[in-house]
Amino acid sequence: MKILIVDDEPLARARLRGLLAETEAQVVDEAEDGRQALLKYNEHQPDVVLMDIRMPGMDGLEAARHLSGLEQPPAVIFTTAYDDHALDAFEAGAVDYLLKPVRAERLRAALAKSRQPNRAQLERLRQNAGMPHARTHLSVHAHGKISLIPVDEIRYFRADQKYVTAAYAGGEVLIEEPLKSLEQEFGARFLRVHRNALVACAFVAGMEKGARDSWHIRLRGTEELIEISRRHASEVRRKLHDLP
Repeated sequence: MKILIVDDEPLARARLRGLLAETEAQVVDEAEDGRQALLKYNEHQPDVVLMDIRMPGMDGLEAARHLSGLEQPPAVIFTTAYDDHALDAFEAGAVDYLLKPVRAERLRAALAKSRQPNRAQLERLRQNAGMPHARTHLSVHAHGKISLIPVDEIRYFRADQKYVTAAYAGGEVLIEEPLKSLEQEFGARFLRVHRNALVACAFVAGMEKGARDSWHIRLRGTEELIEISRRHASEVRRKLHDLP
């Protein structure tokens, strides 16, 4: 059994490594945060990820969500210092966890029944534990590996049938997520300009009038114009006026 340890605290990682040395498991690597964990996953393809939840940058729940999109995801066991009330969220969501400081017998039991939580379980845990909802990255899965796109770099989302295109500085990727759920997740960071398009407020350069009283959004860093529907035009104009 190959294991990846993920924790922003060196002492916590060292404790887990020491406990695992007493088992038949093989520690393939360590990571300090969720983003590094995904890079290490691509490199080692571990069977199990022992992952802290609260970490700077990408937290453990977001990293687990990205992992859950793989065709054959690893099992995830969360490690946490939560109090008893917060631990009820884990129990209700049927998500396996280890309470810090981790004990050897509890670790062995968790490894014996380790499993991959699904996205619904992870979202329920996030809500019950009072953690931030919005992801820092989107992920694309190909050939058993994960590619990350920082949400801060995304210029717009545009829907076309069941797929959504996310355009960013490095190009475009297709994601299988409804535009409405992306709008709900990222809130005021993106502006609805059409029933099939959201644009990133940080990249908006202004509105341009086209033929036959049509309007478009111009974005910094691209020559492409994004159409504004008549239904959304007045609201877009108002919100652009309020942008800093």
